[in-house]
Amino acid sequence: MRAAILIPLFPLAGWVVNGLLGDRWGRRAVAWVACGTVVAAFAVSLAVLARLLALPPGARSAAVVLYEWIGTGSVRAPLGLLVDPLSVALALVVSGVGALIHIYSVGYMAGDEHIARYFAYLNLFMASMLWLVLAGNLVAMFIGWEGVGLCSYLLIAFWFTRPPAAAAGVKAFLVTRLGDVGFLLGIFLAFAVFGTTDFTAMARAAGSRLPLGGPAATALALLLFLGATGKSAQLPLYVWLPDAMEGPTPVSALIHAATMVTAGVYMIVRMHAVYLRAPLALDVVAIVGAATAIFAAAAALAEPDLKRVLAYSTISQLGYMFLGVGVGAWSDGIFHLTSHAFFKALLFLAAGAVMHALGGETDMRRMGGLAGRLPATAGAFAVGALALAGIWPFAGFFSKEAILSDAFRAGRVWLWAVALAAAGLTALYIARAFALVFVLPPGEGSAGPAGCREGDAPRAAGHRGLAPGAEVADPPPVMRWPMGALALLTLLGGALGWSAARPGVLARWLGPLLAPGALRSSEGTHGSEAALAAAGLAVAVAGIVLVWLVYVRRALRVRSQAVQTVLAHRFYVEDFYAAAVVAPVRAVARWAGGFDRAVIDGAVVGLARAIGGGGAVLRRLQSGYLRHYAALALVGVLALLAYWMWR
Repeated sequence: MRAAILIPLFPLAGWVVNGLLGDRWGRRAVAWVACGTVVAAFAVSLAVLARLLALPPGARSAAVVLYEWIGTGSVRAPLGLLVDPLSVALALVVSGVGALIHIYSVGYMAGDEHIARYFAYLNLFMASMLWLVLAGNLVAMFIGWEGVGLCSYLLIAFWFTRPPAAAAGVKAFLVTRLGDVGFLLGIFLAFAVFGTTDFTAMARAAGSRLPLGGPAATALALLLFLGATGKSAQLPLYVWLPDAMEGPTPVSALIHAATMVTAGVYMIVRMHAVYLRAPLALDVVAIVGAATAIFAAAAALAEPDLKRVLAYSTISQLGYMFLGVGVGAWSDGIFHLTSHAFFKALLFLAAGAVMHALGGETDMRRMGGLAGRLPATAGAFAVGALALAGIWPFAGFFSKEAILSDAFRAGRVWLWAVALAAAGLTALYIARAFALVFVLPPGEGSAGPAGCREGDAPRAAGHRGLAPGAEVADPPPVMRWPMGALALLTLLGGALGWSAARPGVLARWLGPLLAPGALRSSEGTHGSEAALAAAGLAVAVAGIVLVWLVYVRRALRVRSQAVQTVLAHRFYVEDFYAAAVVAPVRAVARWAGGFDRAVIDGAVVGLARAIGGGGAVLRRLQSGYLRHYAALALVGVLALLAYWMWR
């Protein structure tokens, strides 16, 4: 299993080569190195998967120790990997989807003069995420955890000469650091409780070291969840993710689909043995997940920017994943993570194709009628949208329904109801986006249905994407083929959760690792699987039909300016942050700046001025005349004689 070290090493080598030499050779060589190293990582992941499949289910786990990194006293933290069904499954998703996004980037970034820097950052991002999922202990995981945080800053702020991009990168870095404080404290507490941070050792000792529902288990689980909240953009630390859309669209696809934002979900599943000892923490995870799912879905309803709609969609779908793991459905949380990686990457790449055709435009109010001019892009976006909405037979239907069913069967009926409502809103906002971009005639999205305004009117209507005679076409093959591959995965990905009777394929693969029977259930809440699936499908279809009636047919009139205003301001959460956090911090910073200039700098400058003034006075005594110096010497001698005579 030592070959697993090559999985993160290949993209790391791509970072080194392109970072050092990329500016010295052509774009083609840079692209080959960047894409080739990630494809190689995917190939090694497949080889490791094959080796695991050849082993009995109970023996599919191997620790690969590279060297003893930290070893002082009783504290031991080797730098090593854990190769098991969970880490290999995530490595396949990350490297596979990441490889497609790298290939797509070759076309999308073809005109950028800094393409070598872009691919170097992208390779480093992949290396960090692959190390994160393969790490064998919390300390080693923290390296990848901070690595993806650094790379998110570098990639979101890639076009750093644009102030919004630079500000978005700083915001992402600072907000995720808040969660990382909790994660770091959790690592320290794990050392105190277990004497180690090795995942296998902690899983074995959790039952004896952590009393069920005890303060140590609850504190450890909540601290780790705080880190997950920041990295995976859950309430209240979600605010960095919509602004992350300032980066290149392939970066948005990579961050939102299979890498950084899923790190928190993966970490909780990896630490499931600890969370099983902390029922209160699991309830918090489930409640925060459900609240985030419906909050972000509602916020997306009034968003005019296509990429930001997808950003809020990511926040909402991550809420579903946390809801799943919060009710103990570990494998279904990973299932939704996997299916979401397929269809969300597809949606972002399709959005990038729209931007590529329209010269970077993202405002849906300035689009419309693109289905006939971008048929391949429209088809790809439609596949991703149907999967996101939870329409059968796409992957999103199976993974979403699995989580809804898990919540219901676990006795959390009210959480199931909230998630079901969020599913209806999901279908509503993604169908609205599809209608505004591809179906409605150009310009009709600016006023909204039946005169209900869709936010502020666009500044101008001269965009070339709206001009009848403009050349608007589907992207080149290097961008189109990754979209096709993701569309195929989105269509077939539901097979990972399929079986004649639960559990599904992925659940059986992860079952020996993820504590069989962990799903908490209660009597009287075991409803029919078919009925639960029908309810989820019904609300999704209802959302799509409602969009068709309101936006396309204009058969219904929507007039609620108050609701529109609240949604347009995202429930005023960021306004509250601006008033309660940002404004006071800036006020303190201004006061500190004034204090620094007036007192600290004043003292330093005042001392310098005093010395300078003293020097000016003394300089007047240096006249250069010998008689003056002789007179002063005489005065000095007379003073000394007077002192000795009258002492």
